[in-house]
Amino acid sequence: MADGALAKLREICLALPGATEVPAWETSTFRVGKIFAMYAQPSDSKHSGGRPGVWLKVAPGVQSLMLADRPDRFYFPPYVGKSGWIGVWLDKRVSWKEVALLVEESWRLMAPAKLRKAYDDPTRTKGRAR
Repeated sequence: MADGALAKLREICLALPGATEVPAWETSTFRVGKIFAMYAQPSDSKHSGGRPGVWLKVAPGVQSLMLADRPDRFYFPPYVGKSGWIGVWLDKRVSWKEVALLVEESWRLMAPAKLRKAYDDPTRTKGRAR
């Protein structure tokens, strides 16, 4: 499941404009200049509690709502949680549509304005991440 989770996450992240995958801290990070997603490997119990997950940036005020509403789905990630990041478990009936929306929002929060504007241009030909 973990390898499948990373493969699906990679597909979602790399579909976004300017996104690259950069190995760091013995895992995969996805960047648009800055990190917008980091895979939490299940083998690294310090960072993931032994479960596959992804760390994503969320808008101010959203993190506490997500944690309160769905503690079975979301968690407070170490190191970056205090800076407004959320952990999303990638096991047990994952809604990849939900993950894709959260990844896209994280990308928007970290991407340069010019790239976001081009992505939102209604005349562009490529579809959004699914």
